[in-house]
Amino acid sequence: MDHIFEFEGDEAKAIVYVRPIQVKDLPEELQAQTGELSVIYAVHDGDGQRLALVGDRKLAFALARQHDLSPENAH
Repeated sequence: MDHIFEFEGDEAKAIVYVRPIQVKDLPEELQAQTGELSVIYAVHDGDGQRLALVGDRKLAFALARQHDLSPENAH
């Protein structure tokens, strides 16, 4: 399950945070899109706004870097 977000403007070159999310904590409509995954990864900006949800940690970091963002772990 991947959700594409168009990063542009002020978000460029910014730090973003990648954190794991339990699928059971997501709204049902999103849970239905995760298949058999129990954990997915969210990319958030510095204000905590969710920018993207992806199926694995490596993909979250790659997505951020492709958009000239600096990903950091968030627990």
